[in-house]
Amino acid sequence: MYFTKSFITPDFMIDVLENLWLSLKDRFDPHTIVVNLDNGPENNSHRSQWIKRLIEFAKSNSVSISLAYYPPYHSKYNPIEIIWGALEKHWNGEIFDSVDKVLGLCRTMLWRGKTPVVKMIHGSYAKGVTLTKKAMAKLEQFLIRIPGIEKWAVDITGYE
Repeated sequence: MYFTKSFITPDFMIDVLENLWLSLKDRFDPHTIVVNLDNGPENNSHRSQWIKRLIEFAKSNSVSISLAYYPPYHSKYNPIEIIWGALEKHWNGEIFDSVDKVLGLCRTMLWRGKTPVVKMIHGSYAKGVTLTKKAMAKLEQFLIRIPGIEKWAVDITGYE
């Protein structure tokens, strides 16, 4: 679980991915990362800063990325929503009077016999960072949108 005191933006999410990548790349040596998403405002497949940072990440790490978006009202299949539900049950009735309290409660949550890794990402994330339509159009050449489900399935090839 990753947290910030700033805004949750595309830049924050890519910083989280980069942090996670450091611990996963050597263990799994992946060529493709599949990212399951809820199609929220910060990460939809037409969000220019999100796409720009994903393309940069894919290229700098020589990895392909597949974005797989859950359709609306399908949270019961979304692992993040399932974990969020378990966390809400765990901290039910607690008073959140400090960041340390929230992080501590997250660290003591148990789901399927495991406790989560909990990290605070420090930094300031500005809302509203966007590219021009012309710049976004240039990025589209790096995207493969699956016909018929263009909004829900996008591939980014990071290595040639």
